[in-house]
Amino acid sequence: MMSPRPPLPPFTEETARQKVQAAEDAWNTRDPERVALAYTEDSVWRNRSEFLTGREEIVAFLRRKWEREHDYALRKDLWTFGGDRIAVRFQYEWHDAEGRWWRSYGNELWEFTADGLMSRREASINDVPIEESERRIHGPRPESERGAGIPLA
Repeated sequence: MMSPRPPLPPFTEETARQKVQAAEDAWNTRDPERVALAYTEDSVWRNRSEFLTGREEIVAFLRRKWEREHDYALRKDLWTFGGDRIAVRFQYEWHDAEGRWWRSYGNELWEFTADGLMSRREASINDVPIEESERRIHGPRPESERGAGIPLA
């Protein structure tokens, strides 16, 4: 049994924002094992067209993801929350092995257990090619930008 992962549901606006920032921070480490610890042992995911169940599949998925998405840097933004659920929108930038840059836009729906672990994650994501000069996400969010929203386009 894992110890609780605060903040815990039911979420307030403040605790939902903390949960979103914690997720952004973890994903920006690009450490699959660390990221997977935020999910229940039997967590269920839909990521684009992939369906995953459990931490082992999550870790394998994240390893594949970050082998393909070089210099990945993410921003998440709280969309709404209620009870044990949070909805976020996000953007991340990365380049492929050929050096082409991409900005990926997405929305996620999250559901949590009482101990603060995510039991369900559904993600819809679209990739848009960008020029390197169009990049606006350069590594993890600096402290001075915490709490700032992300632009629509």
